[in-house]
Amino acid sequence: MTDFSVNEMLEMQKALHEKYKDQWEPISAKAGRSHLLWMIGEAGEVIDIIKKHGDEEAAADAELRKDLVEELADVLMHYTDILLCYSISAGELKQAFSGKFEKNMKRW
Repeated sequence: MTDFSVNEMLEMQKALHEKYKDQWEPISAKAGRSHLLWMIGEAGEVIDIIKKHGDEEAAADAELRKDLVEELADVLMHYTDILLCYSISAGELKQAFSGKFEKNMKRW
């Protein structure tokens, strides 16, 4: 697997939510807030790895790097859930991201 698209992440998260539909809160705009908070918590775990071990070690040490990437995957899973909660498509995200990119390319 070389590329990993937003659409793939969305489909994988939909499958998880389908599998655990009896145990997890349903995807809805109301659930978006919870997923945002969980995503921030996971980002905190990423920060903890870097704070505790330093930037270079977190990037270079194989075991730390594995933990770092796993925590980043958790961030992305909750991020993807947020997209699902607010029915944001990959196309909408691409358009907004591209617009921000163009704006930032002209900023400084």
